Amino acid sequence: MDKATRLNSLLPNGRGVWIPIDHGASDFPVEGLTDTEHVISALVRAGVDAIVAQKGVVSHYSHLCEGSTTDMVVHFSVSTRHAGPDAANKVIVGNADEVLKRGGIGVSCQVNMGSPNEASMVERMGKMSRDALHHDLPMFGMVYARGEHLSIMEGDDTNANAHAVRLAFELGCDAAKTTWTGSQDSFRKISSAAPIPVLVAGGPATGNSLEILTMVRQALDAGASGICMGRQVFAHPNVEAIARALVMLVHEDSTVQNAMVSCGL
Repeated sequence: MDKATRLNSLLPNGRGVWIPIDHGASDFPVEGLTDTEHVISALVRAGVDAIVAQKGVVSHYSHLCEGSTTDMVVHFSVSTRHAGPDAANKVIVGNADEVLKRGGIGVSCQVNMGSPNEASMVERMGKMSRDALHHDLPMFGMVYARGEHLSIMEGDDTNANAHAVRLAFELGCDAAKTTWTGSQDSFRKISSAAPIPVLVAGGPATGNSLEILTMVRQALDAGASGICMGRQVFAHPNVEAIARALVMLVHEDSTVQNAMVSCGL
């Protein structure tokens, strides 16, 4: 399988429902992730395109995706809540050459733009991009515009999120995660910042299905290519139902109302 085939599996027709569950490495216990097998099984049944997880999780649970349309992406960036002033410094804990053997088909890493350690994280993402290229693996970038040194340009109503997506693209990422800005006008500037799929994040868990799906529908209508949403899904009271609804929005262009009715939300 070459990179183009893997990328199409993760982002069929350029669109994707990706669920990151890497949170347990940074902070545990995490609501919704205490029974990891249950969550992954529900996501697979729902037909999500990708589950993004740390390499140990991929090694242990990738067999649950066998025979399904769901694949796993290895997220290589880690820090924990115990690192004090270094908590925003995401270090790399592996290499692209272990992805396939662990059961994944893509790589992911993170940059916290504006943090004191931004330069080191940018360098790490650049190296990971190189390694992914040489192993024919898609590369996913989680670039967050949220550090204390963030310098937002005058008139930038994306709050530097357009720059974050652009940085991911410039460093060789095949897709990027971004934050919902609260308005379609400003979000369009993010989705058009680079010629790669842009997946919208979900933020802290709310359990409010209507609110989650409405935000996603607005983001899709403003140019998003899908979602990369963790807590709003794995901590939801009905993981499979909310995931199925998201699949309907992203891949079937469903309305929020139809998705909620069809999925019993």
